[in-house]
Amino acid sequence: MTTAPVELVHVRRSGLHEGTHYGSVVITAADGSVEFARGDVTTPMFPRSSNKPFQAVAMLAGGADLHDADLALAAASHSGEPMHVDRVFAMLERAGLTEDDLGCPPALPLNDTAREAALLAGDRARRVFMNCSGKHAGMLTACVRSGWSTADYLDPDHPLQRLVVQTVARLCREEPAAVGIDGCGAPLFAVSLTALARGFGAAAAAAADTPERRVTDAMRAYPQMVGGTGRDDTRLMTAVPGLLAKGGAEGVHCAALPDGRCVAIKITDGGDRARMPVLVAALRTMGVTPATPQAAAQLDEFAVGQVMGGGEPVGTISVPTGLF
Repeated sequence: MTTAPVELVHVRRSGLHEGTHYGSVVITAADGSVEFARGDVTTPMFPRSSNKPFQAVAMLAGGADLHDADLALAAASHSGEPMHVDRVFAMLERAGLTEDDLGCPPALPLNDTAREAALLAGDRARRVFMNCSGKHAGMLTACVRSGWSTADYLDPDHPLQRLVVQTVARLCREEPAAVGIDGCGAPLFAVSLTALARGFGAAAAAAADTPERRVTDAMRAYPQMVGGTGRDDTRLMTAVPGLLAKGGAEGVHCAALPDGRCVAIKITDGGDRARMPVLVAALRTMGVTPATPQAAAQLDEFAVGQVMGGGEPVGTISVPTGLF
């Protein structure tokens, strides 16, 4: 096993090798043991939004009465489409709260159509549009149900955040090595790539009626809540029913099968375009075979990205031969 990032993706333009994305990838078995690893899979790193399923598990442990699509949205990086925003407002209203109680920063919707509609309607950046607003609404719901203060729910010493770190440690079987602040303002706990995969797999294959299984079942049942129209996680989980997938910033991505096997990747330079070719190549190594031609075509599209020139494809973004 190497301990430094390795070449994961080659970028070719007009037949010339133009660039390389380095990173690390690990595949864990159902029992959490390492089946395959390339690069540094033992040094602590921040999972970013791949941490959200664990945070949602902690919300349930904290008493949040979240179910189905609401629970999926609490673990989401949503696109700010009306189906997401309306549901966040409903979650807040049921908890007796308003948009002003959200601790995430204002933003415009990630979805192009939703962003244009918001601007045409005279809206500006709002907290409810931010891709993490579902998570924040879920956290606030847990606080209200447990009688905890909502003003400081993002403090790492808040009871909810202590539940999050306990959940991460339990599922990942590794004590977090550092505490950071995510882009949305929530505390973030560093674990190794191997531990992240182990925790993701454990959540995906957990026993029925456990908090972790409730979260992962909701995400798999409502993939449109986890991302949105055209988003990678939504398209991937739609193409491969039963798959649990959640990406994060800075090139982090996880995907777990129902039996608990999982792949986790980290692209060193944070390049989004490098993630899906590696993830799909790993899933194919793990035996994932789409059931329909449409699903197979979707995986093929993810497996080899396009390099554009003059508005037309002129090259590829793909894993090098022999990586897996």
